[in-house]
Amino acid sequence: MRLPCPICGPRDSREFIYRGTALDRPAPDAGTEAWEEYLHLRDNPAGPIREFWYHHAGCTAWIEVTRNTATHEISDAVLAGGEGAA
Repeated sequence: MRLPCPICGPRDSREFIYRGTALDRPAPDAGTEAWEEYLHLRDNPAGPIREFWYHHAGCTAWIEVTRNTATHEISDAVLAGGEGAA
């Protein structure tokens, strides 16, 4: 699988470290149930999800990748925090 780094361009996935699904963090006062779900419950969808990847063997940027878990097709990759698109 090749990942499109917004800084370096397309690179082999072996240059990256997978860091998990990009989840929306609850507000600090969201309550116990919201934090319990955020910390311990994960969906396992067949389809597009947002993931964090770290380009450890390249520019050392954190990127947010939108990848289809069924086909591994990548539809988007941006610097984590929303800067720049690939």
